[in-house]
Amino acid sequence: MLRKIGFYCGIGFLTLFSIVPLLWALITVFKRNSDMYSVGTVPFFYNEPPTLEHVVFLFTESNFGLFLQNSAIVGIFVVLITMILSIPAAFSLARLTGSWGERSGMAIFLVYLIPPSLLFIPMYQIVVWLGIANTIWSLVIVLPTITVPFCTWLLLGFFRSVPRSLDEAAMLDGCGQFTTFYRVLLPQVWPGVGACAVFAFSLSLGNYIYAATFITRSAARTLSAGVPTELIRGDVFFWPELMAATLVVAIPLAIVYGLFFNYLVGGFKNAT
Repeated sequence: MLRKIGFYCGIGFLTLFSIVPLLWALITVFKRNSDMYSVGTVPFFYNEPPTLEHVVFLFTESNFGLFLQNSAIVGIFVVLITMILSIPAAFSLARLTGSWGERSGMAIFLVYLIPPSLLFIPMYQIVVWLGIANTIWSLVIVLPTITVPFCTWLLLGFFRSVPRSLDEAAMLDGCGQFTTFYRVLLPQVWPGVGACAVFAFSLSLGNYIYAATFITRSAARTLSAGVPTELIRGDVFFWPELMAATLVVAIPLAIVYGLFFNYLVGGFKNAT
């Protein structure tokens, strides 16, 4: 009985610990400045009527809408490039290269673990050489170097989970290697492809070091670098606007991650 009570208390504490920052951000978004900086009041309550002025300011008086547009463009292209490269790579390692290819999946994953702080200088030289510095296309070219290794490793686990008997049955029916991949294997791993797409898109949104290094023009910035630059001016922090920008991005991503959570866990399990 005590063990069960302790378990549920631990789960409750972790849930509260996880949700409090989100609730705090939601409360702060609709607080008036005079209420937020008032001393002696309870910060979790609205001591003055809520307001939408901070949300209006975010979309009308800042470049947040432009940052959102740039991030969406970068994210879509990064997802497309990642899927085009990682799906055939994972299929080849899982089916065409034998046991050696399957064992090399971990080596590919190690590339993902190299910190961007070690790579942004040589990456910047490549971006300058290509003539795409200070544009969103620099991120489109660079970010797949992070997403492709991870998604290849993750999709490798999904391809491993598909029985080889399906391949053999398709080939006995006259299918070639490509037809077997396209008509038999690919439909089986669509959940994994969706999970990888969500990961690649969210990583493109959250990457800061490349976005801050490669792009200095405000009109070309993405959310990760543009929001703190626009809404932190010296020692002045626009806290309600910062919280609103956080929620606009975090809530949809949290919902999508929740939908694909089981597939992500399944991919991790199969890949290891």
